[in-house]
Amino acid sequence: MEFIGITMGDPAGVGPEIILKALNKKEEYRKNSIVFGSKKVLDYYKKLLNIKCKLNIITSIEEFREEDINIVNTFDISMEDFKIGKVSKICGHAAYEYIKNSINWALQNKIKSVVTAPLNKEALHLGGHNFQGHTEIFATLTNTKRYAMMLWSEPLKVIHVSTHISLKEACEKLNKERIIEVIKLADENLKDMGINNPKIAVAGLNPHSGEAGIFGDEEIKKIYPAIQEAKKSNIDVDGPVPPDTVFLKAFKGEYDIVVAMYHDQGHIPIKLLAFDLGVNVTVGLPIVRTSVDHGTAFDIAGKGSAKEKSLLNALEVAKMFK
Repeated sequence: MEFIGITMGDPAGVGPEIILKALNKKEEYRKNSIVFGSKKVLDYYKKLLNIKCKLNIITSIEEFREEDINIVNTFDISMEDFKIGKVSKICGHAAYEYIKNSINWALQNKIKSVVTAPLNKEALHLGGHNFQGHTEIFATLTNTKRYAMMLWSEPLKVIHVSTHISLKEACEKLNKERIIEVIKLADENLKDMGINNPKIAVAGLNPHSGEAGIFGDEEIKKIYPAIQEAKKSNIDVDGPVPPDTVFLKAFKGEYDIVVAMYHDQGHIPIKLLAFDLGVNVTVGLPIVRTSVDHGTAFDIAGKGSAKEKSLLNALEVAKMFK
């Protein structure tokens, strides 16, 4: 059996709640999922949500029980150590420890993939881990240099040239080599997910893709040359397509995925079309990593109202990879 690891995310957020809801709802995932988190926190939410499934602590695959929710008890903080819905140093450190332990299991081939519940970046930094987010943690701990963030949803799929940097820095650092790399990652990973001949669109950076240099020359100097180079590898890629129309074209089925130049260019259309349904995938890693495409939702944490649909989608997408 191929197992999926699920990290609990920030204990003060909705991660513990959506994990228990998802595994309680879908027996098929309970049979092959292992949660990396705090037993004490999960016990609290088990009672809050009136979930009948037992929590089974394991230290090896041999101790796994299909009928239970199986937990690798990692940095077992209690509810007295933090406040629900509040940023804290201890929760940021706990979230990091859950990720680190899950990656270790994946690199040892104990689990096939890792699905992550949300963390809080401020808490992560307070906890002594100066990463921009999950993507960078996974890349660092797996010693991966070539990677990208892909957002997956049924209506639209997007992959990013840059993510958690300022818009000014994203424009300044844009280069041909990185664009080629992301186009190739898009092609490779869509094929791994069962799309045999992916059609890729590359968005422009500037309005109207620069309008022949009138509104900027990045398309002429960097983006178009990257597309032409990628075509030499027999990749079906088009562009630069004006960013105000490319997502609509992909939504209508002209393209399988859009290469976005920066974070918000790709995130805004995904969140508009599939806010509760999107899945974040880190491509290029030696292991499969997917995630919910929403944050810790501190405003509703602990109230029992968080939706588990995005986590279920993340589990489903993790299964797509060959």
